[in-house]
Amino acid sequence: MFAVVQFPGSNDDRDMRFALKSALAVEAALVWHKDPELPPDTEAVLLPGGFSYGDYLRCGAMAHYSPIVAAVKRFAERGGPVLGTCNGFQILCESGLLPGVLIRNHHLRFVCELLHVRVEASRAPFTSRARTGEVLRIPIKHGEGAYTADAETLDALERNGQIALRYCEPDGAVTDRANPNGSLRNIAGITNEAGNVLGLMPHPEHAVEPSIGGVDGLAILGSLVDAVARK
Repeated sequence: MFAVVQFPGSNDDRDMRFALKSALAVEAALVWHKDPELPPDTEAVLLPGGFSYGDYLRCGAMAHYSPIVAAVKRFAERGGPVLGTCNGFQILCESGLLPGVLIRNHHLRFVCELLHVRVEASRAPFTSRARTGEVLRIPIKHGEGAYTADAETLDALERNGQIALRYCEPDGAVTDRANPNGSLRNIAGITNEAGNVLGLMPHPEHAVEPSIGGVDGLAILGSLVDAVARK
């Protein structure tokens, strides 16, 4: 069972559940932020986008103290796969499950558009359905999506292969023009060192049907489903 965590202010929780159940035919349940534990049959956890706690203080800062986040951290520390999209990425950084932080977009504007990201490595549990170097077209919608970390952390991410996705041109070229928010090194998504936690600003759950912009999001969500099925 896939657990989709709901926080006050989440607005992509049901979209994520829809993508999992309708597009990928897997069981998914909504889990409330005050629950002290994940359901015992949880096989993967997804932290959806939105504006948890109204984005007061910093995005994701208050959600870090929700009881369910402690359970998510225990799940991740046991090797369970955890995927955080947009606000979920921010929560993963605030909770210490991922390094760095997401700050205000460099132009100080909210962005909402379909754009391109390059897959930096094809591997389970999040990108095995894609090829290394493949370009995916997935939407973003955020005001605080500029990934930021110190140079030492960025170098470690590069060295360890933890950069999962980069903003790019349609042909895969990584350029300043393709960067929608000022994210350092065009980072759109990263994993933890163990590789079982992924945070990304794009929304794969909004790219699972041809009629609403394409199905490239299935490369990410489908990879997670495949990884769970292989256990």
